[in-house]
Amino acid sequence: MRAKGAKDPGYGAAAGRLEEILQRIEEGKVDIDELSGLVAEAASLVTLCRDKIHAAEVQVKTITEQLERETAAEPAPPAPAGESEGGDESARY
Repeated sequence: MRAKGAKDPGYGAAAGRLEEILQRIEEGKVDIDELSGLVAEAASLVTLCRDKIHAAEVQVKTITEQLERETAAEPAPPAPAGESEGGDESARY
């Protein structure tokens, strides 16, 4: 359990620690007495990473939707003076 006020690691740090844990387990460098603790830590880190990914997805979606609304609400820029609305240059001659 984390101490009150302790900050969660960033995604990169959490993913790095997961890599360390997996490497130690795969290489057989884990004492059986510490295995359950490492597995519990890994599970906690996986949950943290998933939560961070989900939060980033929500934030990106919100920003994208906001930009789309702002773009849709902007009036079309006026055509430069002297150009026809069709944009066909041959129609002017």
